[in-house]
Amino acid sequence: QVQLVESGGGLVQAGGSLRLSCAASGRTFSSGVMAWFRQAPGKEREFVAAIRLSVLSTYYADSVKGRFTISRDNAKNTVYLQMSSLKPEDTAVYYCAAAEGWAKYSSRYYQSPFYDYWGQGTQVTVSS
Repeated sequence: QVQLVESGGGLVQAGGSLRLSCAASGRTFSSGVMAWFRQAPGKEREFVAAIRLSVLSTYYADSVKGRFTISRDNAKNTVYLQMSSLKPEDTAVYYCAAAEGWAKYSSRYYQSPFYDYWGQGTQVTVSS
């Protein structure tokens, strides 16, 4: 059974940094896509970043481009989200997601239904 477990969330001041981790178990996602989404109170879940694992191509929402970096440690079967220059509007529950396949059009990576597995989420709170 596939499990995704996020960690690394917490409370940080605006301008600070956090690194989120997503550890996968139950299978090795070597050729699919892994991503981070977030959901703020009263808002819909939104795409943050994705990485296509076989070629390490990365994709970012405009709101986080230049501030967040997604990466992967194959040996640990773990994906990371390094978040810097955090803003209060980054406050949300951050979810890790994984897809077993990949898509011809990368626009699919920005959509929740593309993903097969989801973690439980980790809270990130940025104070002003």
